[in-house]
Amino acid sequence: MLTIIQALLLILSVFRFFVIAHFIMSWLIRFEVLNIRQELVGQIWYTLERILEPVYGRIRRYMPNLGGIDITPIVVLVGIEILRIFLINNMSAFF
Repeated sequence: MLTIIQALLLILSVFRFFVIAHFIMSWLIRFEVLNIRQELVGQIWYTLERILEPVYGRIRRYMPNLGGIDITPIVVLVGIEILRIFLINNMSAFF
């Protein structure tokens, strides 16, 4: 059972990395440091969009409209951290 929990924690860490990378890339694209017309940048951006949009879309349905500010990545990161804490604190219950 410990292996399953460690695998779940690894998946949460990878997903957290994707969210942070997407967040940073969105700012760099917005300030024109990165250009999505470059092949590598475009591939990374659209891959992250395809991975994260199903999660972002579900959360955006319940978020209030804040104008041009999108706090969905912050909500996702908080949710990931809550899941991580829950798994770590209840690890002994799975034995």
